[in-house]
Amino acid sequence: RAGEDFGQGTGVTGQGEITSHCQRSGSKIDPALEVSTGPTLPLTPHISLGRWIKFEEKVEDGGERWSAPHVPALPLHSLFQLRTCLQKGTMLLDLDATTLSEQPEEAELQPALRERLAALLLLQPQHQPTKSLLQNRFKKKVPPGAEAAHVAVGEVEFLEKPFAAFIRLRRGVSLGSLAEVSLPSRFLFILLGPPKVKAYHEVGRAMATLISPQLFQRAAWQAEHREDLITGIEAFLDELIVLPPGKWDPSARIPPPSHLPSPRRRWAPQALTALLQGLAGVPLSELERTGRLFGGLLRDIRRKAPWYGSDFSDALHPQCLSAVLYIYLATVTNAITFGGMLGDATANMQGVLESFLGTAFAGFIFCLFSGQPLTILSSTGPVLVFERLLFSFSQDHSLDYLEFRLWIGLWVAFFGVVLVATEASHLVRYFTRFTEEGFCALISLIFIYDSLKKMLSLADAFPINWQYRLDNVTSYSCTCNLEGTGGGAHCSVLHFSPYSVSIYSWLSRTQCLDRGGHLLGTSCQYVPDVTLISFLLFGGTFLFCTALKRFRSSRYFPAGVRKAVSDFAVILAILASCAVDAVLGLETPKLLVPSELKPTNPARGWIIFPFGANPWWVCLVSAVPAVLVTILIFMDQQITAVILNRREYKLQKGAGFHLDLLCVSLLMVVTSVTGLPWYVSATVISLAHMESLRKESATSAPGEHPEFLGIREQRLTGLAVFILTGVSVFMAPVLKHIPMPVLYGVFLHMGVTALNSIQLMDRVRLLLMPAKHQPDRAYLRHVPLRRVHLFTIIQLLCLALLWVLKSTVAAIIFPHSLVLGWVLPTPALSILWGGHECCWVVQGVLRPKGWQGPSRARLPLPPAFPLVWGRGCELMQRPGPQINLSVN
Repeated sequence: RAGEDFGQGTGVTGQGEITSHCQRSGSKIDPALEVSTGPTLPLTPHISLGRWIKFEEKVEDGGERWSAPHVPALPLHSLFQLRTCLQKGTMLLDLDATTLSEQPEEAELQPALRERLAALLLLQPQHQPTKSLLQNRFKKKVPPGAEAAHVAVGEVEFLEKPFAAFIRLRRGVSLGSLAEVSLPSRFLFILLGPPKVKAYHEVGRAMATLISPQLFQRAAWQAEHREDLITGIEAFLDELIVLPPGKWDPSARIPPPSHLPSPRRRWAPQALTALLQGLAGVPLSELERTGRLFGGLLRDIRRKAPWYGSDFSDALHPQCLSAVLYIYLATVTNAITFGGMLGDATANMQGVLESFLGTAFAGFIFCLFSGQPLTILSSTGPVLVFERLLFSFSQDHSLDYLEFRLWIGLWVAFFGVVLVATEASHLVRYFTRFTEEGFCALISLIFIYDSLKKMLSLADAFPINWQYRLDNVTSYSCTCNLEGTGGGAHCSVLHFSPYSVSIYSWLSRTQCLDRGGHLLGTSCQYVPDVTLISFLLFGGTFLFCTALKRFRSSRYFPAGVRKAVSDFAVILAILASCAVDAVLGLETPKLLVPSELKPTNPARGWIIFPFGANPWWVCLVSAVPAVLVTILIFMDQQITAVILNRREYKLQKGAGFHLDLLCVSLLMVVTSVTGLPWYVSATVISLAHMESLRKESATSAPGEHPEFLGIREQRLTGLAVFILTGVSVFMAPVLKHIPMPVLYGVFLHMGVTALNSIQLMDRVRLLLMPAKHQPDRAYLRHVPLRRVHLFTIIQLLCLALLWVLKSTVAAIIFPHSLVLGWVLPTPALSILWGGHECCWVVQGVLRPKGWQGPSRARLPLPPAFPLVWGRGCELMQRPGPQINLSVN
């Protein structure tokens, strides 16, 4: 040959390979890495062929692009060859060198071999593809503070037998352009040999793959002798999974998993118990009783006070703007929808205007002083049910509704303060998956049902002309009848000349009605296509929201564009639907926004007096329904707080269960005195608020999902939302162009998203699937299928019972039904499921103290532990929780 060949490429003779590997500097070992592999021809620079950050990337055969990241698949024999190289090759640990030329000088080699090796290492490398280096895009994928490790393998003619060396520098130094990006390097592995051996490339890939996971990195960093590295290889081999030949295609590239499984270790009983008690659910320390009056409240205040200033400064981020717009539209929609429903249920004693003002005031005060400012207050379905029943009861017994409601609100506020004083919020520790999922499903179904019901009611307001026949078009007419428009008993029939009749027949509908006439004809009530277009806008908005929300995980456009589209998904969907409605020009029902600060019902004022129309004893009797409302408010508020404050959301500023309940209780006094609706945490909107404020890592390795960093905790977005809600009364000229079907589509999206986010829906689908088509869920591996179906059926029966009670005259006991339907069955379930099954399915069912289930670990579990590992109950490192849009 004319010269020396450095390395061996993938199926190409006389090519070389350089592998560079990145990891974080410092004492902690980070699994992030970057590996580049490169072939060279004689007297040519090294050409990179592969790199690893988290997963392997190869240069495709054309040399113009990198392959998609994939899980590396290695021949098992190459790992054994690598172990032999480390056992018999040269090893230099903590080498004090700063350049490539100094490293061969430290090795015990013949002078001629040392010179040739130094010449090879000093060759200028050529990375593929070269265009990407001009923009340096790859460096954005490398984690901050990363270091590089390199693997150089190849064929040379001046060696008669293979030469291997593993070098660890004392400190990371820059080795010029050896790495694809400028990073300090610490590790270098060299494998050279005669051309007759063809295994160098796979051994190099094995070394690059070996140093990728954290398991071997720790050994490489801490090794003091050769045996320490060999021990690291043995540990790597212990975790290895071998696939038999002929059962799969070795050339197939395995895509990266959605989340990385943790190493398969034997979990000690103490470790698993700690996992069950501490890694999920709400922080138990925040719910411990102090044994003093208002002790929990004072602890909440002390916990939240140091963060109060940062609650405003942390909101100075562009992401908060999109969150404000998104949650504002959701809040306005909710206020209008529930305001309209309250108006129908209470004869406009509470209407849209009261809903706007109450939402703005209560939400603003709550965000300003609450323990969890990410919570959004709103009217809820259960409260609406109680208001409807209370108004009917007042009408049937000749009681003044608002005065009766005032005394109930005052009693509820009193009971709420008592609950805060006695630290009753610690009872939320006993809210299990059974409780949470049932409540989530019930409220989600209310959202879906109400949105569909509102859409179906459009057929009454804008009826479809089912009797229309094209052949009868000549018989359809509508004329203006002005006869008898004089009014009262003095009205008379007007006689018109033929000329005047022809004039009045051409009056428009509005002009006819303004003159006091009425319309006659078979086509007067027919409005073409309004109902059809409304349903198209309704379905289109729902599909737009769903598609744009999922756009974040698509493969099109850069990550920043996908994230921006996903963050503004609901706003974009509303704007697109409004544009379609404007282009079509049909008179679809629009958003009704009040423009004057007057009570919806002129018979009432802004202040409700406690004594007047009702007997004196009403103030005492109202304590009975107040107990029902207190149970309803407590469960609605605290279940929401439990879901919002789960550990998996990585909230840093702590919760405030007692402080939040106190704020809701005191707001009951104000809203009752002013005749405004009652407000409690709306979990669907609150969790949508959290979803819009989720933080993710700015950099992620190819094939790796961005790391979930937590939620942007602050108060300013909530305050801005409720300020905008209050001034929406004066934004009627803009908001009146939004069609109501579009807002109903947003409601449907929120309800469906919430329903799909709970494990109950997964288990309902399992009921309809044959066993061979069921997905591979972790709980199906550990719990018999019939037991899973039994748990699902019990939940569905309780859900159906509550729905029936909510929809009948028995709905007055709806608050007690929540307790009877979701909380009390929990101890009974502990009899049906053992400890092992509880860990995987029930996840939080109450058990006697010191109880030990039939599982192999025989773990003594606490009396209760809340919802733990999420939908699959997997013991794995997740990239971050998908916010469960669950309730209200």
